[in-house]
Amino acid sequence: MQHIGTYNYGLVALSAVVAALASYTALDLAARLKAASGWQRYAWLGAAAFAMGGGIWSMHFIGMLAFSLPGMAVSYDWNLTLLSLLLPIVVTAFGFFVAIQPGTGWIGVMLSGIFMGFGIAGMHYTGMAAMQMPADVHHKLGWVLASIAIAIGASTVALWLAFRHTSTAQRILAAFAMGAAVSGMHYTAMHGAVFEAMGTMPGPMATSVEQTPLALWIGCITVVILCLGLIAAVYDRRLVFRAERDAAALRQVCETSHLSQGLLTVEGILTYANTTALAGIAATLDDVANRPFWETPWFTATPGMPERVKAAVANAACGKSRTERISLNLPAGTRLFDFSFRPVKDASGKVTAIVPEALDITARVKTEEALQQALKMEAIGNLTGGIAHDFNNLLMAVMSSLELLRKKIPEDPKMLRLLDNAQEGARRGAALTQRMLSFARRQPLNPTSVCLHDLVRGMTDLLRRSIGPAIRIETQFPLELPDVTVDSNQLELALLNLAVNARDAMPNGGTITIAAHEADGSGAGRLPPRRYVCLSVRDDGAGMDAETLGRAREPFFTTKGVGKGTGLGLSMVHGLAEQSGGQLILNSTLGKGTCAEIWLPVATAPVQAARASTLPQSARYPRSSLSVMVVDDDALVLENTVAMLEDLSHRVVAARSGDEAKRLIETSKAPDLVITDHAMPGMTGLQLAEWLKKERPHIRVLLITGFAELPSDADLPRLNKPFDQSVLAAAIGETMKGATVLQLVSRSA
Repeated sequence: MQHIGTYNYGLVALSAVVAALASYTALDLAARLKAASGWQRYAWLGAAAFAMGGGIWSMHFIGMLAFSLPGMAVSYDWNLTLLSLLLPIVVTAFGFFVAIQPGTGWIGVMLSGIFMGFGIAGMHYTGMAAMQMPADVHHKLGWVLASIAIAIGASTVALWLAFRHTSTAQRILAAFAMGAAVSGMHYTAMHGAVFEAMGTMPGPMATSVEQTPLALWIGCITVVILCLGLIAAVYDRRLVFRAERDAAALRQVCETSHLSQGLLTVEGILTYANTTALAGIAATLDDVANRPFWETPWFTATPGMPERVKAAVANAACGKSRTERISLNLPAGTRLFDFSFRPVKDASGKVTAIVPEALDITARVKTEEALQQALKMEAIGNLTGGIAHDFNNLLMAVMSSLELLRKKIPEDPKMLRLLDNAQEGARRGAALTQRMLSFARRQPLNPTSVCLHDLVRGMTDLLRRSIGPAIRIETQFPLELPDVTVDSNQLELALLNLAVNARDAMPNGGTITIAAHEADGSGAGRLPPRRYVCLSVRDDGAGMDAETLGRAREPFFTTKGVGKGTGLGLSMVHGLAEQSGGQLILNSTLGKGTCAEIWLPVATAPVQAARASTLPQSARYPRSSLSVMVVDDDALVLENTVAMLEDLSHRVVAARSGDEAKRLIETSKAPDLVITDHAMPGMTGLQLAEWLKKERPHIRVLLITGFAELPSDADLPRLNKPFDQSVLAAAIGETMKGATVLQLVSRSA
């Protein structure tokens, strides 16, 4: 006789709630599985499988306890019951394991769902077999197949949802749907079960259980376990959120860093590179990720570098930091880096990753080299200027002595020829000291407002005669070009030097191009911002290599043969440009020629030129004898200047210092004229002149100097060393006429 069972609908509802909660917990834990790695991933896999499989079993067992046959006691075989618990946990773990493998597609998910569905269905029928009652149970095939199909469908959907990015709302809806499906599977199978009463039970009858209390206990325990799983998932999610937030902040720091930074595995596989590093090779992270670091474009274009980087990575993998300076060929050109490889270690000291870090020091090194060169040139300039100053004093003594001697020796041609040779040598020495002072930026200049176009046009014939017919001169000047502030005579000499250098670089002929354009100075290195005119002299000759170009402006450095150059030409041009408020820039490529650029400031207002005299005129000589005081700390210069003045019939008083001159003027008759050197210990010539202007304003003052160290506003006539007697006489004449700005240059200079 068939028995029709009844259900406790409260327990039925409880089983459905447990199924839904188990589904949600499993989906939530599976989401943590995707975010984990290593052993933590397998721990979350076990937790998700236990939640899903254990929850399904709990739903099933509560559903079984909700079913009863009137007048028939029911008990359970606990071995089969335990087996029915383990079965869904194992098949669910297997299904999740297969689904998380890389490359698992729809086919893998469906096969895992089928396997998992059969396992869950097997759980149900194993649990049915565990029921002990005085009745025979058999199942209708159609309902069995239907329950298996529902189990397979629910399992497949569960695996598909478990490893997709779903929101909390989506997981809740999916949990209710899956809970309904799992419950539907159970009650579909129960509907297909047929119970027929038996007279007696085969074997001993187990003790009947109190179904409702047991169901409630199982439900409560299941809910507690599932809630603990959810709490663990929430806590882990918060930890991951904090870690991701910190990682994002750290990544933001890396992305905005001026350093090139990356992250490597211990094997040297690149997993991350920041924006600065990627910009250096014009690539994206996808282009270089998951490749050996030494095979990336940072190193492959530099011969021998991949092997060097591979060795450095191996060294870091052993726990050793390494820093070295390397030069890399990158798309932007050759760049110099300070490169470091630092190991990342865990708490136990094991290396877990490697951080490569590079600082582009190309600009810094170039700046340091430029600074070292500037300091070197400054030191050489100071030394050269000091030597030139002392040499000027020696030349003064030699030139003045030779000039006075020539007046007194008999008219012997041989003796006069020897004397002329000595004077010519002294004049050449004077010209050499002027070049040395020009390099040292200490030569006296006479800056005026100069039209470069007119200046170059005016010296075209001189340039053509100097460089010969084999070389063509081209000029390129804009229609409107502002004037510049510079000493025109010195600039002509500088242009002539550059043209001669260009000629020597083109022994087989060529073209010299002289051009000019206005610019703001931003492309001229260390010039302060203002308006400039760039005057350039370009040739298509042999050019210079990097080493020669670096030394080209050094004094006495020359690539010409012995006797063909002093090595002071470019030094003089460099000094003139610097002293005029500009700069000399040399650009050269071996085999392609050289371009010399003289950057000069634009004249903002007409410049009052100092009156200059290169030839003495008798009209300038004073017609009467004067009382003259000569002040100089150099005994040779003082003695010879006194001798030249006495030869001009002046009454001369000598003083060896400014203080001595001051005492003599205070205690004796004041002279008509004071001729004083400027650079003297104690009271300088300018300080003596200021005292005279205040205390003895009627006394005229003439400054003699070999330096350009006088203030630009010094309103005094001055005479540049070395000078001869005729220039001295002309200077005295101009000074006594009341000239306020006077610069006299000896013909020998």
